[in-house]
Amino acid sequence: MSASSKVGGQAVIEGVMMRHMNRMAIAVRKPDREIFIHQEILFPAGQKYPLLKLPVLRGMVAFVEALIIGARSLTISANQALPEEEEELTGWQMTLTILASLALGFSLFFFLPTVLVRLLAGNVTAQPLFLNLLEGGVRITIFLSYIIIISRFGDIQRVFQYHGAEHKVISCYEAGEELTVENARKYSSLHSRCGTSFMLLVMAVSILLFSFFGWPGLVQRLLLRLSLLPLVAGISYEIIQLAGRYRFFCYLTAPGLWLQRLTTSEPDDRQLEVAVRALQTVLRQEVEV
Repeated sequence: MSASSKVGGQAVIEGVMMRHMNRMAIAVRKPDREIFIHQEILFPAGQKYPLLKLPVLRGMVAFVEALIIGARSLTISANQALPEEEEELTGWQMTLTILASLALGFSLFFFLPTVLVRLLAGNVTAQPLFLNLLEGGVRITIFLSYIIIISRFGDIQRVFQYHGAEHKVISCYEAGEELTVENARKYSSLHSRCGTSFMLLVMAVSILLFSFFGWPGLVQRLLLRLSLLPLVAGISYEIIQLAGRYRFFCYLTAPGLWLQRLTTSEPDDRQLEVAVRALQTVLRQEVEV
């Protein structure tokens, strides 16, 4: 399958968002059981600035765009799946929500681990490589604990079912089969290009990259980790892409597939129908906006 034909997606509240090239579609199951469809044309930065299509740079851009589009998709789905919430988020509110989520994610997965290692190591003299490995181990432990904790909530379990539906339908499309609930049902709920795999890969790549900069003071470490995060995302993106073409890189993403057993669940046919509608919409040649 060519790079241009690759489809991406995301589970949202009671639905699925699908992306293909410069198009996006969101399908949401409303309380009245009807399926709401939202579709739009996207304008990726790489189209305007070809330089951003270069390896690693394209991963940095994709990471930022995925955060923005993901947050907007969640807002759109919430407005349809939870109609009792009458007020919709404004542009500024959405921006603040994204910034707050980024700040929380950095604090939890980067600030907290490096502070904990400082407390654990104390004044003990240790090799910078060991300290970076220890920090990476703490970061991955926090990440896995976070996944396990949120998976206990019933509402999150439904999102995980739609996550599984998204993967099944994309796999059905990639296999060249007709997009139907019956065909999608037989495929795995795991997928190599999943965001869960990407996040775990980010954790692993960060250990290696941060190790090149030793173990400076706390403030310097935090600034380094923050400034290097886009590069970490870019490198991780390239590994994910290579995993779709070369067997060797599949081994590097295998732990991410294992982790997906926590973040995906077997969907029912109604959830698969929503995912099918989202992908069918985004694959149309003519998109009405």
